[in-house]
Amino acid sequence: MESTCRPRLTPAIADIRRAVRTLLPAEGLVLVGLSGGADSLALAAATAFEAARAGLGAGAVIIDHNLQDGSADVAARAAEIARQLGLDPVLVMSVTVDRDGTGPEAEARTARYAAFDDALEHSGAGGVLLGHTLDDQAETVLLGLARGSGPTSLRGMAARTGPILRPLLGIRRVTTRQFCVDAGLDAWTDPQNFDPRYARVRVRETVLPLLENELGPGIGVALARTAEALREDSDALDELAHIALHKHWANGEITAVALAAQPAAVRQRMIRFGVEEHCGVWLNRGQTLAVAALVTDWHGQGVLSLPGIRVVRQDGVLIFSVPA
Repeated sequence: MESTCRPRLTPAIADIRRAVRTLLPAEGLVLVGLSGGADSLALAAATAFEAARAGLGAGAVIIDHNLQDGSADVAARAAEIARQLGLDPVLVMSVTVDRDGTGPEAEARTARYAAFDDALEHSGAGGVLLGHTLDDQAETVLLGLARGSGPTSLRGMAARTGPILRPLLGIRRVTTRQFCVDAGLDAWTDPQNFDPRYARVRVRETVLPLLENELGPGIGVALARTAEALREDSDALDELAHIALHKHWANGEITAVALAAQPAAVRQRMIRFGVEEHCGVWLNRGQTLAVAALVTDWHGQGVLSLPGIRVVRQDGVLIFSVPA
């Protein structure tokens, strides 16, 4: 809970308030995704302060994933703290996490972001601020590297993705904890943050400390910096691919010549974006390369059947269709 005395402006409080200030909109209402942990709690307190100064509305959305005993009590506690911070409205949303085979972390994330969409629609807010830190970014990049996910994962999280805002991506986790200490806020500790069954926990508790020990301090900062650089490159390649795609794709068809003229990074994106935009199917890298082989390694292949999509090359044209 917050101290009855106004906290003094310590370096941690100043840094997080400044970070929040840079991403707040000019008007309207924003929500803070609040779990009660140190990261989101520091974000909520800083947002309440900065929004009041800027004449903005600031509320909170608390998601109860129903994955742990007592989760409703944790959500209720977070809601009470949000009200004490002056946040309004305070929305508590209970969700059901569907088991779709993508893993517990991804399944919970899907449910959580769907709830954020509902909260935005219900409240009329223009954005949801999330408390992802530089350490979260480093973990994301390392996990993407381990999975061989390519630049889509290595680029990490963006500070702004539609209505989702992440002002703390340049802030270390130790700073959010210090903010809570300085502000007299009692942060909740999620026991799942120490459960080694989760890959992210193993990265946080074992892998990153090992890298820091063996390669020297600053690994987390370096990984986050790498993500920022890759995001710039990836955004530029995405834009080039979209321009070329819209120029050459028509009625589910594109010529092999148009694809062959592009560098591999742009060509693969054109295939992936085209299939996603026009057929509603997302291709992984292996599937994308299989389609690209109809251009780069053409030797008379027949119909290429992939999950949810059918591709055939006829008279120098790649024809994409969705099976009945």
